[in-house]
Amino acid sequence: MISFRTGLRTLLAVSFALATLGLAAQEPPPTPSKAPAQSEEPTRLTIEVTAGDKAAPVENASVYVKYIEQRTLRKDKKVELNVKTNRAGAAHVPDAPLGRALIQVVAEGWKPFGRWYDITDPHQIIKIRLEKPPKWY
Repeated sequence: MISFRTGLRTLLAVSFALATLGLAAQEPPPTPSKAPAQSEEPTRLTIEVTAGDKAAPVENASVYVKYIEQRTLRKDKKVELNVKTNRAGAAHVPDAPLGRALIQVVAEGWKPFGRWYDITDPHQIIKIRLEKPPKWY
């Protein structure tokens, strides 16, 4: 006669073998598709500043990018980024936000410029043309 322990061991061994066969017959879980997230893609806003009738590049102009960071629990945070233009008249703003932003340009000898822009592309290029200041007599 088979003892209780031997029968229990046999039953456990058979159930383990069946469970192992059942797991092997199943298909592997589907791998999640890799969709690029917006937060992973670095944003770099380029602002090209020219001035005058010949659209000459403006070197060493101060470019201010201001935007409001929306918050749900606290008061909205106002953020300002300051950069300067290079010899080619281009200013590169790293990690610029997508959305509505105020861009202001101040250069010596030229009329200050300021305007709201909607930044939709992570690698957007904005062209700004400065005007001559009004003459004071």
